[in-house]
Amino acid sequence: MPYRAPFDDFRFIFDHVVDLAQVTATDRFAEATPDLAAAILTEAGKLCEERLAPLQRVGDVNPARLENGVVRTPPGFAEGWRAIAEGGWVGLAAPTEFGGMGLPQALAMAVTEMLSGACLALQIAPLLTQGQIEALSHHASDEIKALYLPRLISGEWSGTMNLTEPQAGSDVGALRTSAVPNGDGTYAITGQKIYISWADADFMENVVHLVLARLPDAAPGTRGISLFLVPRNIPDADGRPGVANSLRVISLEHKLGLHGSPTAVMEYDGATGWLVGAPHKGMAAMFTMMNNARLGVGMQGIGVAEAACQQALAYARDRHQGETPLGTGGIVDHADVRRMLATMRAEVFAARAIALSCAVAIDMATATGEADWTARAAFLTPIAKAYGTDTGVEVASTGIQVHGGMGFVEETGAAQFLRDVRVTTIYEGTNGIQAMDLVGRKLMDGGEAAWRLLEEIEKAAEAARGVLPDLAGEVWAAAESLRETTEWMLTQELTERFAGAVPFLRAWARVLGAHVHLAAARAEGGSGRRTALARVFVGRLLPEHAALLAQARAGASDLYALGPDDIAA
Repeated sequence: MPYRAPFDDFRFIFDHVVDLAQVTATDRFAEATPDLAAAILTEAGKLCEERLAPLQRVGDVNPARLENGVVRTPPGFAEGWRAIAEGGWVGLAAPTEFGGMGLPQALAMAVTEMLSGACLALQIAPLLTQGQIEALSHHASDEIKALYLPRLISGEWSGTMNLTEPQAGSDVGALRTSAVPNGDGTYAITGQKIYISWADADFMENVVHLVLARLPDAAPGTRGISLFLVPRNIPDADGRPGVANSLRVISLEHKLGLHGSPTAVMEYDGATGWLVGAPHKGMAAMFTMMNNARLGVGMQGIGVAEAACQQALAYARDRHQGETPLGTGGIVDHADVRRMLATMRAEVFAARAIALSCAVAIDMATATGEADWTARAAFLTPIAKAYGTDTGVEVASTGIQVHGGMGFVEETGAAQFLRDVRVTTIYEGTNGIQAMDLVGRKLMDGGEAAWRLLEEIEKAAEAARGVLPDLAGEVWAAAESLRETTEWMLTQELTERFAGAVPFLRAWARVLGAHVHLAAARAEGGSGRRTALARVFVGRLLPEHAALLAQARAGASDLYALGPDDIAA
């Protein structure tokens, strides 16, 4: 089934759930009028439906390959990238002084979701470039900004992120790549990086790598890491790609999915690089890029979930199998198929609204500088990333189940959604790390950001009691249970918190999901399709929060009582 952009959901969520109007009421984003937002969503949707969605299957069956040192990309990907670049979609939220549109992240993230639903393998390239734009905007010198930002924003050049090494995955502090001063303000970068998405492409004028490396006087661990900009081709005096730098793609990974997206092993052999930010402060600069990317990756998961949901519904309507309670229509009328489709759609709406709420918080923090908005955005980011990508995996897997045996047959495309989206729970910080961040750093404020969110949920539930008393009561009670477990978390040592971090994050997603569904139902007046969907989420999915909170409070002793040998038995 052809992908269709979910315009109605975006507009409804912006108007009635996350309040985009508060963003556009600020001086910083006053130009993002409702008419402009509608035009942005409409045009991006057309691009996704007409130009990018047809590339989804093409990239899967024509994988990127390394040929005589050149990365060859799937047919049509070059034209797809040009359509993204020429439409200005790379620079949607980028600074206007360098050619960007300066629009809210909320709109940019909606576009990210649509691009991901249409063709995730290609969408990774603009997402990484956008993250690099963010990092350079905050940390690079004026000279680097002037040279690189306009070309990255225009899509003439693309950007990558180089963190991981064979011996240093999530433990970034173990990296060994070195940076030696050349005496002229540049550095010689030497080392090997792995898992580098879109490390090269045969249609890209230049590729700009952000590389973490160690200076000769670096301290051990993450405190000694610096960040360097290392272009594939060194710009000449006129800013055009000049001589080739001393770096190369050694190989491309053979992956479960995302076949159209080249994932490379990179070798740097004294490559020329420029320091970004202060020496030994590379992690701060890289986290600017990663935090931007984490919300974007959450949107990737939601985009794939949307596409998988659309395809599963279309198949269920067309597939006839036995008599249903409504007659002899498609399998969509069987109760269990209805259950699967309804929960798929309920999960997608909840994940989308939570992620866009996070984006609105980022925009408000940018526009106002208020600490409460910054804390809210920080608290919601790991939830949006983990829940968005978990939703992608779960909905894609359920989509296969709706297809039955045909879901296991590659020609339907149902399996590709699952293969492609599976890695989103791993890259940009695994979902386990997101959960550890939530119970660790994000509770270092004594729970202040959590309390403000819980208060908002409970106030909204109280306000909804007159229209939807049954739903409102369930949401209020769930928020109270979550409050109690959050208080418990604050009294525990980190190991105890980490043992229950994943179910704790999932419980937050369940309560926040019920909260946004309740807001949607209330905006609809308590009857209609959004109210029916809210009843599915609150009645069937919210109850999971109790079991999740029990797991969150189980502690670590039982896990460490079971050793590796016991597990092997």
